[in-house]
Amino acid sequence: MSRTERDDPLQRLSIVVPIGPGERAWPALYAALREHANAAEVRLVFAEGDAQAVANGAQDDVRIAPAGRAAQHNAGAAASTRPWLWFLHADSRPDAAVFAALRAFIARDEHALGWFRLRFDTDDTPALRRRMRVNAAGANWRSRRFGLPFGDQGLLMPKAIFDELGGFDPTLRCGEDLALVWRAQRADVPLRELPATLTTSARKYVERGWLRTTLRHLRLTAAMVWREICR
Repeated sequence: MSRTERDDPLQRLSIVVPIGPGERAWPALYAALREHANAAEVRLVFAEGDAQAVANGAQDDVRIAPAGRAAQHNAGAAASTRPWLWFLHADSRPDAAVFAALRAFIARDEHALGWFRLRFDTDDTPALRRRMRVNAAGANWRSRRFGLPFGDQGLLMPKAIFDELGGFDPTLRCGEDLALVWRAQRADVPLRELPATLTTSARKYVERGWLRTTLRHLRLTAAMVWREICR
């Protein structure tokens, strides 16, 4: 290993990627991580019974957990051996700016939770591309204004913070990322916007419909916020 590799802050990072049954976007992400963040530890966490977990070309980095993003996140974190955790969705596409921001944030060794600006990638119609720009702008505004980044914004934190917060809540069917961020706020953990944009796929909006998916996310967010406020 060269001195440059030894000095890379990503030597301190475990990247946890939960992969749902039937998810097909992860090989491109895995290739990008191995190309641009080879110093980091990668934990691909497949759901129990997923045939992809058997013959996927990445056996050394694979873990198995009960289906559910919270449970898979927690299993990946438990299997990690590094002091920093980056929770990344399988359809995320980090670029050079994202990796540079990762390195800088980890090198500062701040006791804080980091998140990235969000951008959606879609090859569909110009109308959908315009709508997804609105969604991304709304997500970024919500994150800055209320300190509520979601999981598709690549939550990054020291493992010590994750352990203090008790990990993701596996009893939640959805919204486990927002619940973790709420607990971080209540614990006075600083939330830091990192100076880069993380691209994620707009596939679910294409498959389920933009309006239906957007309204569902708004309802779920409102319900989660109301529940936390009323505790």
